[in-house]
Amino acid sequence: MRGASRESLARAQEVLAGVTVTEELGTELFAVAKLLDGSGALRRALTDPARPQGARTGLVQQLFGGKIAAQTQEILTAAVAGRWVSGRDLGDALEQLSVEADVAYADSRRKLDEVEDELFRLDRVVSAERALSDKLSDRSIPVKLRQQLIHGLLQGKADAVTVRLVERAVDGRGRSFAASMRAYQVAAAARRNASIATVRVATDLSEADRTRLSEALGRQYGRDIQLNVIVDPNVIGGVRVDIGDEVIDGTIAARLDEAQRRIAG
Repeated sequence: MRGASRESLARAQEVLAGVTVTEELGTELFAVAKLLDGSGALRRALTDPARPQGARTGLVQQLFGGKIAAQTQEILTAAVAGRWVSGRDLGDALEQLSVEADVAYADSRRKLDEVEDELFRLDRVVSAERALSDKLSDRSIPVKLRQQLIHGLLQGKADAVTVRLVERAVDGRGRSFAASMRAYQVAAAARRNASIATVRVATDLSEADRTRLSEALGRQYGRDIQLNVIVDPNVIGGVRVDIGDEVIDGTIAARLDEAQRRIAG
């Protein structure tokens, strides 16, 4: 998201931070995002910079007044009052706000760690099961049927917030299931000003080793680091850490590859 759109999102996020987050808030924000996806005329009416701000916010009141919660209305009004580089940026912003609302709700119930862990574990399961991944990403299968498949996997095994977020990832709004799941995990980490580090090791780390690694990465990056540890036999030995676009590869395989390149070069 660029320029004016980023600033408008930031203002809406400030409003979100100031409201009482309810269980329904994220669902309602996402529903509005989907409504905008299906109506180009409505998108244009709510984001056209040539229309006065009052006309845009008035339309929000006319269309949604009394039909959505007061908190949802307040956030939506703040978003529509902003300026957007493209009409679709508003829908993308509302989806992001919907995720942040659900994450905040989980945090208010002291369930944020649980939700983060469940998102990560499900992401790994889907990544490892090609047939499942293909079904969840198959746009020829109705969204409801794909969401029912997720319900079968998660029923009675995951927090309600996790289920809602995964349903959203299945829907995708044009983004892949894997990309959506990654974005949602980042949003959960950002709730406590943390970054996610994906750590690949040959054997699982002890709690003491996890703490030391997290603290070392935190000192290096100047913020809290949430570890997602993946046990990968291909690592052979050592540790590979991915944080965003950065890679710290201290595995034996990487050292052997580097040695071979030096010998060959």
